[in-house]
Amino acid sequence: MTRWPALPLPVVLLGIAALMMYVPALHGVVVRQHAVARAFFYSGTLVLAFALLLGIVTQGFRPRNPARSHLRALVLAYLMLPPVMALPFAVAVPDTSFFNAWFEMVSSFTTTGATLYDTPGRLPPSVHLWRGLVGWAGGFFTLVAAAAILAPQNLGGFEVFAPASLGRIRLEPGQTGASTDPAQRLLHQAKLVFPVYAGLTIAVWIALSVAGDPALVAVMHAMAVLATSGISPLTGLPAAPSGVAGEAVLALALGVALTRRLLPGAPYSEARGPLWRDPELRVAALFLVAVPGALFLRHWIGAIESDLPASLAGGLSALWGALFTVLSFLTTTGFESQGWTDARVWSGLQAPGLLLLGLVMMGGGVATTAGGVKLLRVYALYSLGRHEMGRLSDPSSVGGGGPAARQMRGEGAFIAFVFFMLFALSLGAANLGLAALGLPFERAVVLSVAALTTTGPLAGVTQLADGGWIGLGDGAKAVLAACMVLGRLETLALLAFLLPAAWRR
Repeated sequence: MTRWPALPLPVVLLGIAALMMYVPALHGVVVRQHAVARAFFYSGTLVLAFALLLGIVTQGFRPRNPARSHLRALVLAYLMLPPVMALPFAVAVPDTSFFNAWFEMVSSFTTTGATLYDTPGRLPPSVHLWRGLVGWAGGFFTLVAAAAILAPQNLGGFEVFAPASLGRIRLEPGQTGASTDPAQRLLHQAKLVFPVYAGLTIAVWIALSVAGDPALVAVMHAMAVLATSGISPLTGLPAAPSGVAGEAVLALALGVALTRRLLPGAPYSEARGPLWRDPELRVAALFLVAVPGALFLRHWIGAIESDLPASLAGGLSALWGALFTVLSFLTTTGFESQGWTDARVWSGLQAPGLLLLGLVMMGGGVATTAGGVKLLRVYALYSLGRHEMGRLSDPSSVGGGGPAARQMRGEGAFIAFVFFMLFALSLGAANLGLAALGLPFERAVVLSVAALTTTGPLAGVTQLADGGWIGLGDGAKAVLAACMVLGRLETLALLAFLLPAAWRR
């Protein structure tokens, strides 16, 4: 029997995708939707047989450059798997097109959570489960690939620690022999992360069920919050029966998306001190204090100006709604709090769409399932700005903090600024593409930001989108799907894959 690390990574991923299809097939049998169950069972069997044949053909495959081969496989995974995953979706929902099913799977696998089906009853429950399961698997794949493929090559946010080694292999101290093989690193990281990832998902699932959510809603929201996909079988989180108690459970789980240090096998945790000194958590805490406070004051002033009765319960609900919504959008999950909806009614004001756009562009921690620019890059630029401000008052001062801190606010801040510019260029190119296809400017901006930051629910929260993902043409869907893949892979990683020699000169 061949060990799976001896097989090419795309073959392994294809086999895992096939096995995943049996989960909604079993669910379809349980809920007595046999046509849907057959669609997933037959598709899974077909894909599994194809994967086994590929495995036989490619048995013992040894790439000439293993590191570059796995970076190539990472890119190909987002191109190859969504069409395969769309096969049972298109069969189970016969009144939709395969192109729409492919878009839905790209959105799910990149943990974007954008959906073309705004009515929950439009899709069978087993298909909803498939969307959530694909998003959950996409989050796990992101965690493993970030630690085993991107981090050793100083990509995915880790370039701020070693900008001069961008795209080159870098291992933890003591890693020699078989541990330097990318396949072994993938297997090792998967064994470390999966028990915790699955365990946290089950724990959140049970907690939401105890809080009052139905089984399907509880498991999908648990998977959505761990993968930061925001995929829900409901019209939104306010429709969940668990209410504030369920939101509190989800808020605790969202902490995993703020820093890589909360999961085992965190790569290159240069800051080995206590959690409260972690730079990503400190930046996140700043946003979680300042932004909800400003939003609460905004709603409170709006309630006074509108002569609405100001009650303690309404104020606390508005404060919690702002806190949870800020945390959700900062981690690029996109869940909207029930208190957020109540706050708008309480104050008579609409949701501040531009503020939410800024939060999702900031993003969560590196090597997490969150998208966006990432908090570590924001911290690097903040460190540089604070140092330069200090030099204005004392030009002869010498920056402290040790070699790592000096490198981060020097070359690390420079490469973080380069990433910001690449992100801005990608956003501008996406806006131009959507504008050429006839979309209004405001809607194009919101959808481009939502796709590049993998925050699909953003389009439904802000009023600027004007229709969100519904009613898009095939050309606009193709542009946005490409943006989702680019946002998940990140521009620097894609450039390192396409132009490896350029980073070595």
